[in-house]
Amino acid sequence: MRPQGLACGWWNRQAVGYTPIDLQRLRVTSLEDRPSKVRSEDSGRTVAADASFRAWFDALPNILAGEGLRQLVTRTAAAIERRRPVLLGMGGHVIKVGLGGVLCDLLREGLVSAVVSNGSVTIHDTELALVGKTSEDVDAALQDGSFGMSAETAQFILGAIAAHRERGIGRALGDALLAAGAPHARSSVLATCAERDLPLCVCVAIGTDIVHAHPQADGAALGEAAMIDFRTLCSVVADLLDGGVYLNFGSAVLLPEAFLKAVAVARNLGHGGDFTTADFDFIRQYRPATNVVRRPHLGTNGKGFSFTGHHELLFPLFWQAVRTELA
Repeated sequence: MRPQGLACGWWNRQAVGYTPIDLQRLRVTSLEDRPSKVRSEDSGRTVAADASFRAWFDALPNILAGEGLRQLVTRTAAAIERRRPVLLGMGGHVIKVGLGGVLCDLLREGLVSAVVSNGSVTIHDTELALVGKTSEDVDAALQDGSFGMSAETAQFILGAIAAHRERGIGRALGDALLAAGAPHARSSVLATCAERDLPLCVCVAIGTDIVHAHPQADGAALGEAAMIDFRTLCSVVADLLDGGVYLNFGSAVLLPEAFLKAVAVARNLGHGGDFTTADFDFIRQYRPATNVVRRPHLGTNGKGFSFTGHHELLFPLFWQAVRTELA
């Protein structure tokens, strides 16, 4: 143990003799010549109350997220014009906040060419398609054990997967909704992808979705169908690596992990090139930031973007900007 006196003596010797530093010898720079990150021409502007969306969007600050969003809009529009894949990844919250119908319009317009989702999307999309409502009060239902116990939801989803596992989860459910004449099929992402023969790849983790708790859940059927969807995802990503776009909306773990594995498979099989990725979520998450925004572009000229905010605002804002860019 060091004697206290030694420590005190060292400090006293160092402290004695300090004097104010002489600033007269500082090397100063020129404000005109100094590189600056903010310029007046990049500032936001006020537009008239009856201004067009394009005028309003162009008036946003061209700084930080404003600059990034413009770049992503331009890259996405360019990919669509060049007929390169635009893959949209989403968690269930995108459906829960009322954006399913918007996505269906994007699919019908040819702006989105493929979808990858987690299992919760299949729950909410199916329930909305069949009965026009979804999303339980988990806090209340969990207390009496009724959470996730909807018989109709489990019967429809598990039955469709078991009967047509060879189609993959997404296509099996989409076909089933169309065959059942679901009243709200037009705003169903599953049904729309099936109707237009577009890939909808579903990544599931056993135990994460309410239907997995039901007695008729068939692990073999789920696994086989999910594997087909993952391999289809790898095929989409292999095409996407050359000038395409991947947009991750609201999946913090499952889809970023699956996307990165699909990139690895595609490159292993000889596919490559520069592409664009973006993550949209409420908060910055490790896996999307790493597996979607940063890692896929190491050693390439591709680019990743990250935007933080509510899906019900950013999703329609982004896609309306893409529409105006294309127009």
